[in-house]
Amino acid sequence: MRFLCGLLALLAATTASAVPAADGRTGPDVGVLVIGRISDDPNAHYAQLKPLLDYVVARMGDVGIHEGRILMARDMGQMESYLRRGRVDWVTETSAGAMLLEARAGAERLLLTERNGVRDYHTVFFARRDRGLASVADLAGRTIALQNASSTSAYYVPAMTLIARGMPMEILLAPRDIPMAGVVGYVFARSELNIATWVHKGLVDAGATSSLDWDDPRRMPASYRRDLVPLLETASYPRAVEMVRGDLDEAVRERLRQVLASAGDDPEAAQALALFFGTTRFLPLDAATRDALDELKAGALRVGAALE
Repeated sequence: MRFLCGLLALLAATTASAVPAADGRTGPDVGVLVIGRISDDPNAHYAQLKPLLDYVVARMGDVGIHEGRILMARDMGQMESYLRRGRVDWVTETSAGAMLLEARAGAERLLLTERNGVRDYHTVFFARRDRGLASVADLAGRTIALQNASSTSAYYVPAMTLIARGMPMEILLAPRDIPMAGVVGYVFARSELNIATWVHKGLVDAGATSSLDWDDPRRMPASYRRDLVPLLETASYPRAVEMVRGDLDEAVRERLRQVLASAGDDPEAAQALALFFGTTRFLPLDAATRDALDELKAGALRVGAALE
């Protein structure tokens, strides 16, 4: 009899835990807010995400959120899978990555992210003054250094800019490789300082980096800058965007939006925001920002189709 009563109690508890939440989750994930991050350094990124996640969760009890978790993805494809399967609720991404998650995984825009007091930036194409380049049109048959395949300002925007001008691109194995005639050869330099160094030392013909890095002497030393000339400055795009999965419960989504939008004015959030990739505040998406993101999404998809 005692065994039967225990079995019935266990079945009742199991049934109760399987009742779905408003967003479709069941079991241990009910009441949990999961933030995701594409990361090649999970330990470092965990320390950057956890304080703001704790701050947010502490203010979401009224919509049933009582716990926060962090889920790292190794690459964009894995993060897309997490979003489609409902394993991640909230993702912070640079703008090109955010738009790819929107296009491929149904993620939705929540807020614009201002980092270190800057909400927008643009890409600067540049070359040595003595290289004989006057504009990006002169890059056909030449080489350009970009950062890596996830960078908005130093990959997606430069690539979509060249592709939109009808300039085919091909990846090279080394900076000294020569591209085919009429083609822009590109190499990944991995860091902003490397881009500047490779251009200055003549390993490549040109480079592309963000306007913030172009103006930063740590990434663009003054001794390099005086020998370089801008070839083109693109339109501006948001630095980063907070995204949520498309089927997140509306009450949870709106409470998350409220908490983040007010965090910039709350002294208790200051340290957590600073750790959160230098975030200073979260801002609503106005019409101009939405248009810029739409343009970036279309361009990033063209880059993916042409180069990836």
